[in-house]
Amino acid sequence: MTQHLLLGQTLAYSGNPLTAPWSDVTHHERRGAVAIADGRILEVGPADRLRSTYRGAKVTDYGDDLISAGFVDAHMHYPQTGIIASWGKRLIDWLNTYTFPEEMRFADPAYAAEVAGRSLDLALAHGTTTLTSFCTIHPASVDAFFAAGAERGMRLIAGKTCMDRDTAPAGLRDTAQSAYDDSRALLHKWHGTGRAAYAITPRFSPTSTPGQLEALGALWAEHPDCLMQTHLSEQVDEIAWVRGLYPDARDYLDTYERFGLLGPRGLYGHSIHLEPREIDRLVEVDASVVHCPTSNAFIGSGMFDTLGLGGRGLRVGLATDTGGGSSFSMLRTMAAAYDIGQLRGGALHAAQLMWLATEGSARALHMGGVIGHLGAGAEADICVLDLASTPAIAQRSARAESIWEALFATQMMGDDRAVRAVWVGGAAR
Repeated sequence: MTQHLLLGQTLAYSGNPLTAPWSDVTHHERRGAVAIADGRILEVGPADRLRSTYRGAKVTDYGDDLISAGFVDAHMHYPQTGIIASWGKRLIDWLNTYTFPEEMRFADPAYAAEVAGRSLDLALAHGTTTLTSFCTIHPASVDAFFAAGAERGMRLIAGKTCMDRDTAPAGLRDTAQSAYDDSRALLHKWHGTGRAAYAITPRFSPTSTPGQLEALGALWAEHPDCLMQTHLSEQVDEIAWVRGLYPDARDYLDTYERFGLLGPRGLYGHSIHLEPREIDRLVEVDASVVHCPTSNAFIGSGMFDTLGLGGRGLRVGLATDTGGGSSFSMLRTMAAAYDIGQLRGGALHAAQLMWLATEGSARALHMGGVIGHLGAGAEADICVLDLASTPAIAQRSARAESIWEALFATQMMGDDRAVRAVWVGGAAR
């Protein structure tokens, strides 16, 4: 097997810095190395030792750049790539004005393929190596996304978005039966094929009838190894809308729970305005919540409680929420997460932000140790960051007295210019 050594500063984790002192679970090597072969990481450690161990390996020396696991975006909408940064008011207006008209275009497989490729290339340019995406109601949109991922060797999680209620436009509605049938067929086609994983995907309960939610809950029960992704408690007016549509439900989460759509492999995007019962149940079943800070600020949704929910033991991921989110960059997403944490009275440390964008999101996807991890046995998806990528960042980094000060400047001010290199499945992009 061909072995490769990447040299530079290395950053790895051995635990969850949201629930433990970040200094106890982070491992920074000033002059480290990552040994990779056959798409996986063999070992991470001091450069001198690994150079001696892997004498015949090809060497790429990144100098003072920081070698990290590739970023993991735990919630996004690749069909909204073209409408990112569109002016809007509230979530429902934004969906009707921009999202739904754009998603209708994905009935054309050629258009779906074009946008899928563009979306993945933009993600890679920003250091993101894994995406978890909603597609559209069109099966071809799922095929296009997974096919584009296979061409690039990327690990992707995605599913056909299901909507059968008249709250969605006629051109974007399926039925309870077609949602089940299409999702099942796509699941059998893609789940576990290469680096693809299928997620059963009701958009959210306001756009699905009870019959559709029940059908998708049945499908999940038949395939419990799959993830299920949806939206939860993003805006207060959305919650009021749900109450009107499901008057017998105890709360928003109950509209999923009563139809079998609450479980340990459930991904609940946003989860901002949660009731105490909802938090208790999410913790009880070991579900995952996903923080989408640029989207939450851009659409005026509210402030996610990262430290509070993480402290309860919930799996917490981080995501761009393209295109409700206003950036393709997980660095920009970290900066927004920091800002929202400050507004809630809890400043996230650089180590915690980086963990959320890698290990935390991987853990939320039940892929801890597989992706988002710089350690032996993990898939070799790697992001190399230049910690002095712009004059503004360089002048701040030059004054840094620790790796965390230097990294924090890049997290707050960095963009795709900070991404020196990306490795996907052990191959340089």
